[in-house]
Order: sequence, then structure tokens, then C-alpha cells
Amino acid sequence: MNRFEFMRNIPIGQYLPVDSVLHRLDPRARLLAVVLVVMALTFAPGLWGLTLGLAAALVCLWLGKIPFKYALRALLAPLPFLLILAVLQVLWNAGPDDPPVLWSWGRLVLTPHDFRFGLALLLRFCGLILFLGIMSYTTSTTQMTQGLNGLLKPLRVLRIPVDDFVMMVQITLRFLPLLALSAERIAKAQAARGADWDSRPGSFFARIRQIVPMLVPLFMTSLHRAENLALAMDARAYGSGPRSTLAELKMQPRDWVCLIVAGLLAAGILFL
Repeated sequence: MNRFEFMRNIPIGQYLPVDSVLHRLDPRARLLAVVLVVMALTFAPGLWGLTLGLAAALVCLWLGKIPFKYALRALLAPLPFLLILAVLQVLWNAGPDDPPVLWSWGRLVLTPHDFRFGLALLLRFCGLILFLGIMSYTTSTTQMTQGLNGLLKPLRVLRIPVDDFVMMVQITLRFLPLLALSAERIAKAQAARGADWDSRPGSFFARIRQIVPMLVPLFMTSLHRAENLALAMDARAYGSGPRSTLAELKMQPRDWVCLIVAGLLAAGILFL
């Protein structure tokens, strides 16, 4: 039944309620720390900096008491696409053709510089996926809403609808695992009614033909869920006034330490 477990490969939107150092942090500190590190990983130019970021992600998994096998499983789904992008980066890199030349065929020249570009792409995307997963594993939906509201509160002076933007982010994060869960149910229902889900397709187009019959019911289920959500929000008078929370957020010394460490880590990723 592993072929029907689509949700296990989608880390975004899944929360692990355990007691750890990362879970006890203020959600605003977690959000800012992840943003700093993700921005640094996005613009990091060197392999050593990207390696430092990937090592920091593994340390964060350990601090958050998140099973390594569970977290690394999120890399399996995008891994084929990442490998294709890395191969394209190696073959058509626009960098200088510095010696030594490892292989050449016409205008196609491969050097160690090209392979470094491909490896950097793999490390960059793996680090980004792991840090986004860590943010999702350690932050519940309620904490995400409170953290974003607290960080974006100054924008209300400019009459920007912060509450609506936060609600959009919250619904998007929750929609991904629900979409995977719906896909699981549809695939199991189709297999129970005789659909060919047992044989492994031998080509990419065969795989597409297997998945296409699932798209229409998945699309209709998503529309039905969106309609129910809109009716529920309307019944609860969403948008009728400013929202408030029972527990007010307050930064602790450990939260400031987290931000300082994240800033130093981001600087090390960029300039190592």
C-alpha cells in the first residue's frame, strides 16, 4: 500500500507535537530565523556555505526531536527533478571552461567547475526543503497565524489587509496535506473498483495515463472543500471586525539567542 501513501512525501503543513527546544521558541523568532537562513541558502555562492547550511538543517532536526528518516523522506519526491536540473546545470553551465577539461564533444565541454555548479544546486534545494520542513514540523497552524500577525502588524498602518494575507497562507499550508490525503482516498477507491494501480508503468507517459483519471475527482473534491470552507468562514462572521488572540506573544531571551545564531549562520553561509 506504499504506492498510495502520497501524504508521507509532503512535509509542508505537517506538525509534529513534541517537546523540544525549537517547539518552545516564539513563532516569530522561528519565522525570522528560517527566513534568514532560507535567503542565505538562496543566494549562497559557494559549496562550503551550502554544506554548512545543510549541516545546520541536520542539527535543527536533532534539536527539534524530528526523526531523520521522516524528514529526509521529503527529499524523495523532488529528487528526480533535482537530479535532472543538476545534470542540465552541468551540461549547459555558462561558466568559464577552466582546465582541466574532463570531457569534450564539439561545443560541449565538461570541467570540475561545471560539476561544482551541479552539486551546489543539489545542496541548495535540499537545504531549502529541509528548513521549510523544519518550520512546518515545529510550528502549528495557530502559532503560524499568531507569528505572521505579529511580524506583519506594522503593515496595518499602510492599510494592508494583514489578516487576509495570513489567512491565505494558513489555508495554503493546510491545503497541501489535505490534497494529498484526498488523492490517497481516490486512488484507493479506484483500485478497489478495478483500476490498474498494481502494475508499475514502464514509461513516463504510462505513468501519466495512470494518474489522469484521478485528476477530475481530485479537482471536484478540492472545489467542494473550498466551498465548505467559505461557508464556514461566512457563518463565523469572518471579516466583520479585527481579530484578537487569547495568549499574547512575548519574546524570551532564548528567542533572541535563536535570532542571533540564525543571523550568524546566514552570514557564514554567504561568506564562508
